[in-house]
Amino acid sequence: MTPLILWFRRDLRLDDNPMLAAAAATGRPLIPVFIADGSVTGIGAAARWRMGEAVESFGTRLAGQGSRMILRRGPALPVLLELISQTGASGVWWTRLYDPFSRERDTDIKDYLKSQGLEARSFHGHTLAEPWDVATQTGGPYKVYTPFWKSLDAQGVAEAVPAPERLVAPSDWPGSEALAGWRLGAAMNRGAPVLASHAVVGEAAAQARLDRFLAETVQNYRTDRDFPALKAVSGLSENLTYGEIGPRRIWHAAKALPGEGATHFRKELAWRDFAHHLMFHTPHLLDSNWRDEWNGFAWQGDTESAERWRRGLTGEPFVDAGLREMFVTGTMHNRVRMIVASYLTKHLMTDWKIGMDWFAECLTDWDPASNAMGWQWVAGSGPDAAPYFRVFNPATQAEKFDKTATYRKTFIAELSAKPGATALSYFDAVPRSWGLDPAKPYPDPLISLSDGRERALAAYESLRKG
Repeated sequence: MTPLILWFRRDLRLDDNPMLAAAAATGRPLIPVFIADGSVTGIGAAARWRMGEAVESFGTRLAGQGSRMILRRGPALPVLLELISQTGASGVWWTRLYDPFSRERDTDIKDYLKSQGLEARSFHGHTLAEPWDVATQTGGPYKVYTPFWKSLDAQGVAEAVPAPERLVAPSDWPGSEALAGWRLGAAMNRGAPVLASHAVVGEAAAQARLDRFLAETVQNYRTDRDFPALKAVSGLSENLTYGEIGPRRIWHAAKALPGEGATHFRKELAWRDFAHHLMFHTPHLLDSNWRDEWNGFAWQGDTESAERWRRGLTGEPFVDAGLREMFVTGTMHNRVRMIVASYLTKHLMTDWKIGMDWFAECLTDWDPASNAMGWQWVAGSGPDAAPYFRVFNPATQAEKFDKTATYRKTFIAELSAKPGATALSYFDAVPRSWGLDPAKPYPDPLISLSDGRERALAAYESLRKG
């Protein structure tokens, strides 16, 4: 009955947590731990702030179960060894992650702990299925989404496990650092209060968000999800990122409902799994062109135009609205993400990694696999990618999906004589050094949409021939 250390990372929930359920079933004293190592301190400003909110919320939830969250900083292995020494714990359990940093770190930790006669176990829980469990008929990984989806749906998803009824506390708790001392939101500066007004934090809030979406919205999800002014999406990407809700819980709740809307919603969950599947099998997805033939493409670097794109000052309202939405809310509507990314990589011919890095800095729902795959999909350099000749036209997209300009005016103050609070909050959130003022006129376009498209297609044709 020696204690177990439960190392929480992106599984900050009680429900649908296989690691926690298995640990509680042992009846052993459990010591939940969260470690601020490089996987926490090295992520973007918005995600780091949001991680702090998630940890605080889960700590409160644990306290309601008679447990607590122990907080420590530093490289994970020395921190865990110190905790083992202080508590007499005989093992460490955690939920698997699939990015290269986590895989290498976790493998080293597991090997070392086992070499010392200690227990080290990892569990599934971050995705619908393990990346190696969905395979082609020849046993290899999928490279195209549709057959991946069909295979995943056909083989089924394991049922979600309920939250444990009881967590046994140790007789003595080790010391814990104070979350406030970590200053995870420091890089947000004055933008943190703006983000806080839009974040939906914690397990209870995530479950309520799911219940509301399935009861009120999912029926029209397939038809309405492309219209950013409508409240037609679940918003759960934020909560999935930190594990505040389990993907299997969402899957089965949606599967229990009839209609195309619920099925299409499950396809989006499968798209997230597909991203992790690809990241696991081809980790270069995160930092280089997935398709080698794109290595010779004439991407532009970090130009003045790219900086105007970051600041939401391209002169294309649909693009700028998306970038400002991200800065204000920490998220961006998925249809708009594609338009914003297409404009940067095609009209401005800018390297997709520059856009990916900016999203990583600003998104509270940042996920390394989904972010990288999304950018490479739009750019044309990735798996199952959109053809390069598919260039989203922001003006025609706005006419089709935001005909009344409701979405654009929600986030661009300069388009309204009396802008709303959300549009004005952008100027409260951005760095003062940007010198932005809602009273200034809206900028002219960086490039004509027709010229940008023709330039991009010409560059692609050169790549294809060369």
